[in-house]
Amino acid sequence: MSHAQTPPHRLPAIRPAFRLTRLAAACAMAAAGASGALAQQAPAPAPAASGAAAAEPQRVIVKGIRSALESSLDLKRDNQGIVDGISAEDIGKFPDTNLAESLQRISGVSIDRSIGEGSRVTVRGVGPDFNLVLLNGRQMPASSIADTTAPTSRAFDFGNLASEAIAGIEVYKTSRAASPTGGIGATINIKTARPLENPGLHGSLGVKAVHDVSNGRLPSTMQGADVTPEVSGIYSNTFADGKFGVAISASYQERDLGYNQAAVGGGWYAFQGNQGPLANPNLNLADVTNKPGADDIYSIPQNLIYSLNSVQRQRTNGQLTLQYAPVKNLTATLDYTYSELQLQTRRNELSAWFDQAPQSSSAWTNGPVSSPIFYSETRGPGTSPLRRGLGDLAMAGSDFATRAENKSTGLNVAWKASDRLRLEFDAHSSTAESGADSPFGSNNTIGTASFNRATTSVDFRRDFPVLSIYDTAIDPALMKVTGSSFRNSYMKSGVDQAQVKGQFKLEDESKLDFGVGLTTVKNRSAFSNVQQDDWGGNQSSVDDIPDSVWQAQQIRPYFSQIKGSGDPALFNQFFTWDFKTVRDLAAAARGDEALFLPNPRFDVTDSRVKETSTSAFVQYVKDWDTRFPLRSAIGLRYEKTDITSTAQVPEATGIVWTGVNEFSVVFSPTPGFTTLKGSYNHFLPSIDFDMDVTDDVKVRASYGETIGRPGWGAIQGGQTLDALARADGGTGRQGNPSLQPLKSKNFDLSLEWYYAKGSYAAVSYFRKSITNFITDTTITATPFNLPTPVDGALWDGAVASGCEASDRDCIRTYIFDNYDGQFGVDKAAGTIAGQPGDPIAGFQIRSQINSSRSASLYGLEFNVQHMFGKSGFGASANYTVVRSDLKYNNASLGEQLPLVGLSDSANLVVFYENERWQIRAAYNWRDKFLNALQDSARFNPVYTEAYGQLDINASYQWNDRLTLHAEVINALDGTQRLHGRSKSQVLYVTQTGPRYMIGANYKF
Repeated sequence: MSHAQTPPHRLPAIRPAFRLTRLAAACAMAAAGASGALAQQAPAPAPAASGAAAAEPQRVIVKGIRSALESSLDLKRDNQGIVDGISAEDIGKFPDTNLAESLQRISGVSIDRSIGEGSRVTVRGVGPDFNLVLLNGRQMPASSIADTTAPTSRAFDFGNLASEAIAGIEVYKTSRAASPTGGIGATINIKTARPLENPGLHGSLGVKAVHDVSNGRLPSTMQGADVTPEVSGIYSNTFADGKFGVAISASYQERDLGYNQAAVGGGWYAFQGNQGPLANPNLNLADVTNKPGADDIYSIPQNLIYSLNSVQRQRTNGQLTLQYAPVKNLTATLDYTYSELQLQTRRNELSAWFDQAPQSSSAWTNGPVSSPIFYSETRGPGTSPLRRGLGDLAMAGSDFATRAENKSTGLNVAWKASDRLRLEFDAHSSTAESGADSPFGSNNTIGTASFNRATTSVDFRRDFPVLSIYDTAIDPALMKVTGSSFRNSYMKSGVDQAQVKGQFKLEDESKLDFGVGLTTVKNRSAFSNVQQDDWGGNQSSVDDIPDSVWQAQQIRPYFSQIKGSGDPALFNQFFTWDFKTVRDLAAAARGDEALFLPNPRFDVTDSRVKETSTSAFVQYVKDWDTRFPLRSAIGLRYEKTDITSTAQVPEATGIVWTGVNEFSVVFSPTPGFTTLKGSYNHFLPSIDFDMDVTDDVKVRASYGETIGRPGWGAIQGGQTLDALARADGGTGRQGNPSLQPLKSKNFDLSLEWYYAKGSYAAVSYFRKSITNFITDTTITATPFNLPTPVDGALWDGAVASGCEASDRDCIRTYIFDNYDGQFGVDKAAGTIAGQPGDPIAGFQIRSQINSSRSASLYGLEFNVQHMFGKSGFGASANYTVVRSDLKYNNASLGEQLPLVGLSDSANLVVFYENERWQIRAAYNWRDKFLNALQDSARFNPVYTEAYGQLDINASYQWNDRLTLHAEVINALDGTQRLHGRSKSQVLYVTQTGPRYMIGANYKF
């Protein structure tokens, strides 16, 4: 069978020409901020839109690495609670490609990478869906794309934003009443430039040339440009004696890259030791070495895929900010922020699929989690003695594109009504939209294959899983089109938010902060799929595609950085081919263009959720004149949320057996919609204390309660069945809008020693006690009472004729040879439909419920920053330890409630600077962590292995206006690897490459 599985990293193919005109129009677009030329104000001490409700900011002119780190130190020292941050100059000096790469330098912050760049963040062990992202104190929407389903995540993708375009970042690790809800791990506030905060004319223009080594590790037909451009600029000025200000900023970046991946993309089948294929009485036990025991858990791979992936990426950011201060105590700010991320992906692959046949041999690791170090299934021509013919040597391809667009328009009015009262009004309307950017959909695959694959084995002993196929060679004359799938995944989220905040000084040492807010969040997640389940190639001919289309390639050269790829046993041959050429020829052969195009109507999933939240908060802040100066902040926030969920519900009408391992659910063309509702409300207290033990030593203590809202997929109403089923039944899902959010009680302690200018050491302890865990629950149901051919009358007839019950190849052949044209059997189409009287298919319906279980995570953060006098040298390091009882038990097949994303992490930054030179090296490390609870369609753990990356940059100030710089990203050429229940159960191992950049920045 040749159904291609899509990996978790996404990439491109058709790329637009460089669009300088977009930069010229950037004032009407995107997300930006200050470049190196614009000196920034120190971040304000609260994640709120800049205005009168915040304390008067301290103006800090940042120049150089040392000054930038000192600015971040001041933010940490002077703020309420535990806060870390990065200034714009600091980001500009990091060798970072986007905001996630910058955020990972902060203690407790870890990132997930996609296409070699940071994308989403985990803070203190809490995953991306439960960290809240703000832009200038405003809640931001997020959108995403899923490969083969509707997207459901709330997580913000920082890959949309270029780091050059942002003025500063604040990471609030402790809760406060004034912050919007949704961040259990942290609230991350992204700040953009304000012209009145930096009066006068400022401007700069930056250019870069980027060379990505991974692009050259692809076949020449898949490579993009060897060097790609990046351009950024900013203009800021004030007029009318500082009463009016305008700031315009923009950036445009192109990157051409590749990644090559070995994957068990279909996941692993896990069994109890006395069940499954190894318990088959027809299995020859002499062919099994170190057979798993009855109480062990063992797993068998679904497939093995080698893929080459070419990606082109364009990222456009821009912002326009207008400010007007007619009088000293009133400031109005109007801003528009825009970002766009376009990805085009091309893909060619080789794959072999396993079907758990008794004609197999294997060798296993010791239990209780037993994994194959070698697995082989025997195939050969004819029917005797093996009774298993040749299989498909599958070589699928893809060509698709996606586009993510973010827009935000906001208005802020800050009024200092008197010396004691300040008021602020802030409103914004923001959207995030992700969808297809190609006529071929947001994701697709066309399967091609030759049906001459003999005995197939995999060696799992090293990082690279080695596929061996015996007595088989690629042959263009045998290649034909098999199945295909053209998918459209879509998400659009919007936030409309209005906030009124104020601050009233009660006396010199105390003040009262207060506010109310109304927030409406709307989300639409949708998916369509046009799929041809001809994985056996019954509806195509080898004559449909000329031999010249198939271009012979080797596997080994494209995986040279992964240990094990040099094994001489590797099956080292496959074909690459042009997707559009094969698609056009296949459509012509079938006589129907629509079979090979996505459906513009979302016929599989279309779910809409509306959340309306009203909030109010009050916070009392007081400075205590005691022997040890003490500051306290006691607050309470009330939040009420109403949920309305409407979902499309397709009606299933039948099940068709379409390939050896594939069963398709057939749906009615006229789905209906259902609507469900839910609501919740919470009072969330917060308490912060900090005390100056000496002039240099500060201690902090904080307690607060926070909530994390359920993912969109969990609260989308309606029951839907997945289109692809298996012999053991199908799967489906059903949302639950009555879910309660996760609730966390957070306790923090911190000891900080500021022992010299720009230098400090700190240790922080944190503990989060989390309740209302959302867990998957699975029920076995028979929706629509669909008959399946498995164990039906025709199936039983094939078994009675001599086929093994587990040999689906033999059973299909028998049914086609004896019942073609009868009882729903179509040999030409390769389909066998379930008939009345056949067994009713069982479906595992996944839904979510709030668990009664509660658990805690806790950890320590160690920070040290040291400046070596006036030598120009400095260093910054941190280490975060996170522990929890929320662990996954790999030796259990039962329901579990682990915490995804929990890991230790560390950073080391060393630098040198003088009047001309600035040199910095930054190393980031993240330990192994649980990435997901499903590998493909089955509930199995997915672990991302420990990964470290070294980035280096250097700059030389040519004169007062011109600076030259160079950067290296991933200097150690690291690879990433994901595995299942044990390290031997590889899921994905990915090779990318270093990235080199040179550029210049000119100030005017």
